[in-house]
Amino acid sequence: MIFKEKFKFKDLQPVFSELLTVFLEETDQMPDEDDILQMFMKLNMMDIEKNRKPEGYNRRGRMKLVFPVTRDKKQFYIRADSKTAETIRVTERLSKILKKAGIPHVLEWDKLQSMQP
Repeated sequence: MIFKEKFKFKDLQPVFSELLTVFLEETDQMPDEDDILQMFMKLNMMDIEKNRKPEGYNRRGRMKLVFPVTRDKKQFYIRADSKTAETIRVTERLSKILKKAGIPHVLEWDKLQSMQP
């Protein structure tokens, strides 16, 4: 998902909690303990509040929510062990959350790649 030119990471403040929660639920990676989830939220929100690129969710698991370091555009993507319909479903779900919040973005499906072992 690539954000439009005038996007600022702090624009994610009202929806990041929902984005991360939905991502973790949809990919069956929700931490067993609420404290761990709250830690992920807090770490990401500290960056977002300062208009910095958040970490996302880059832990071990079959899917990751990645905010890459790029110079030209602000974006995030879902990285999976393999290309699956699940990646598409989760991406579309997160896109709907952004649209509902009025955060302009575009999906570039052809840019999604699988991790190579």
